Amino acid sequence: MGAKARLDNLVLDSADPESIVPFWTALLGVDVVERLNEGQYVELAAQPGGVALILQRVPETKAGKNRMHVDLEVEDLGEATAEIERLGGRWRDGEDRESFGYRWRNMADPEGNEFCIFPRRSA
Repeated sequence: MGAKARLDNLVLDSADPESIVPFWTALLGVDVVERLNEGQYVELAAQPGGVALILQRVPETKAGKNRMHVDLEVEDLGEATAEIERLGGRWRDGEDRESFGYRWRNMADPEGNEFCIFPRRSA
């Protein structure tokens, strides 16, 4: 059975997309591709083989846990955590999590949007 749809973009709501552009472009190593509707949408370039991240301005602030979040593979959890904090993000609870042979950390960007980082698994 063939796919009925293809994941094209991830859209992240933001009170002020421009304020988190430096965080996400530095963390992902990508540039801004386009700004639409007077900055309501800021599209970041997709990484090779990945999908684009679009930051979307919305009137409401984040409240409660994200229903969906991004998982980012990193070389080293400690180095990635330090870089995220240097860029204005934070390690939400200071705990490493582990389950089913996976280890990860729950992080947040400068606006509090949640994402996880996990170390690259050796082949």
